Amino acid sequence: MKTLYTFICLAFYAVGFSQQTTQDQRVWFAYTGQYKVSDHWGFHLEAQFRMDNQLEQNQQNLFRIGTIYHLSDTKNITAGYALVNTFSASADDFFKEHRFWEQYQVNKKWSNGKNAILHRFRLEQRWVEKIGLIDGDVVSFGSNYQNRLRYLNRNLFRLVSLKSNQEEIYAVLQNEVFLNLGNNEVNNKFFDQNRFLIGLGFNHNNNTRFEVGYLNHYLTSSSSNNTMNHTVSVSLIQNLVLQKP
Repeated sequence: MKTLYTFICLAFYAVGFSQQTTQDQRVWFAYTGQYKVSDHWGFHLEAQFRMDNQLEQNQQNLFRIGTIYHLSDTKNITAGYALVNTFSASADDFFKEHRFWEQYQVNKKWSNGKNAILHRFRLEQRWVEKIGLIDGDVVSFGSNYQNRLRYLNRNLFRLVSLKSNQEEIYAVLQNEVFLNLGNNEVNNKFFDQNRFLIGLGFNHNNNTRFEVGYLNHYLTSSSSNNTMNHTVSVSLIQNLVLQKP
């Protein structure tokens, strides 16, 4: 399964590099929180701010909420809503995206619990606003609809234990593939984008993680050149149990 997944990712990259690609730099900040409030139920909160490499222009911001149902200690399903604001250089303004999403996630520990692997399958229904300029004014022309499938493979490798097993420094290796489904007006290419990340993390009390890494963000386009963003990724991740014992 891992070999097949790697082959698919390399094949998509090969197809992408056969076309002209624009290079750029970005810095991403993200907070992700999952809060368990009962044996089976929880909720998801997320905020992301994606900046240029000078931290002067906000290229995109994303706010995501969801309801989690825990099937077991290692498996859960989630459904929710996201609001995405993306900067358009041609219009010098932001256009909105309203997004519903559903996902299935499974976690597994291995090597005597030292390492962990996560598989996440996510479906998205997207309404992406179209904006343009008329006589110098920004005008909305409605929205385009798109269906998208995402698969995330995330691996954590313990490097150094600090205070017993409650604090550690670890390595992160992950990749996420985005595929467009059906007839889409946002991007008519089947392969939408790929995000490959490698980095380091600090785990505190097994419920709070701080991660810094390099993210290679490759995007295809049906109307212009493909783009590869070399990105510094900074993330704070929390998995908290709020239910009373």
